[in-house]
Amino acid sequence: MKNDYEILLSTSEWQPSLITAKSFFGSETGEIKNNTDNHILKNCLRESTATSMIEDPQRLFSVPVWGIILILIGIGLLLVCICCCCLRRWCKRRKKDKKGGKGGVDLKGMGFLGDAYKEKVQPDEEDLQDNMEDNEGEKESEKSEEKLGRLQYKLDYDFNSNNLAVTVIQAEDLPGLDMSGTSDPYVKVYLLPDKKKKHETKVHRKTLNPVFNETFNFKVPFAEITSKTLVFAIFDFDRFSKHDQIGEVKIPLNTVDLAQTIEEWKDLTSVEGEQGQENKLGDICFSLRYVPTAGKLTVVILEAKNLKKMDVGGLSDPYVKIAIMMNGKRIKKKKTSIKKCTLNPYYNESFTFEIPFEQIQKVQLMITVVDYDRIGTSDPIGKVVLGCNASGTELRHWMDMLASPRRPIAQWHSLKDPEEGQDN
Repeated sequence: MKNDYEILLSTSEWQPSLITAKSFFGSETGEIKNNTDNHILKNCLRESTATSMIEDPQRLFSVPVWGIILILIGIGLLLVCICCCCLRRWCKRRKKDKKGGKGGVDLKGMGFLGDAYKEKVQPDEEDLQDNMEDNEGEKESEKSEEKLGRLQYKLDYDFNSNNLAVTVIQAEDLPGLDMSGTSDPYVKVYLLPDKKKKHETKVHRKTLNPVFNETFNFKVPFAEITSKTLVFAIFDFDRFSKHDQIGEVKIPLNTVDLAQTIEEWKDLTSVEGEQGQENKLGDICFSLRYVPTAGKLTVVILEAKNLKKMDVGGLSDPYVKIAIMMNGKRIKKKKTSIKKCTLNPYYNESFTFEIPFEQIQKVQLMITVVDYDRIGTSDPIGKVVLGCNASGTELRHWMDMLASPRRPIAQWHSLKDPEEGQDN
């Protein structure tokens, strides 16, 4: 029966130690005769085991060589990332220091120089206030210098018929107010201070240089014409929100020689946030839908906003009246619910009127916003009149409805004076 040491020496793992054992004991079996020899052999085996494990790391960690390589690569990448982050932070900090130190003065560090130096370096509150006012003045001057485009028009006054013919020829270099960088401009023409009769040009889509060539007539006696001011107000049409005013041209007629035809260009000026006095009554949004085969007109009153304050408390109790007019007479009417104490009411109420197709060209739709009063009479805030005889955005909304049967067409409208056009 073989000794334990013989078994160990016979395995391939301990072959490097076999020669040592042979040379030491002088026999192939490596017989051990006493305890001292036994101890020496054990030490030899331990040394050979350690040597073999160091020479073969795969046996030590039980991980393949390719796995160790991947781990080392990962550690290297991690170190590179950490170095990059540190370098980036250092660069940012250096840039900040450069910006902060550029032209800056450390007042704390200059304390030993006394108050005189601080007064020279650090301005007092009055100087800062003056600088702020100067900056505001510069901003205002920049605003005033902002280019809004210009308008070409023609004036021709007939002394025999007391008729002022106003022709809106064209505009150019208008600012782009839409997301696409263009505008949908149209022009409102009226006389101040009465503003009883207003005219509107057609809307020109997606252009900053519209050509209108539209003429409007005003009956004004020569004795009164010098007290009038002619206004051209250019707006950007928007179907789903309030129309933005681009600018305006005001011409006091007492400064114009009406004995001859006048044709000239004028630069547009800003309205200074007023958005035109015609918007002071508020705006209303509603949709129209007409089904020719059934002869049904559906009006949906959606909402109103920025209504005129009618009550003492600065609010209103608005409701909306919808009336169908024919030949100046009201043939059908309906109204919404009353919304208490608000200038921005939301309704979303639908109303249907039966109007045969042969009559749709003859009727007018009048929508009036009214302030409800429990005790006295309810006061109208403003109105919108649509139909084939309307003009401007009202006519366009009506024609869009007729051109798109069975489809609801929604649009915002600016309320107009409820007394306007009652004589027509």
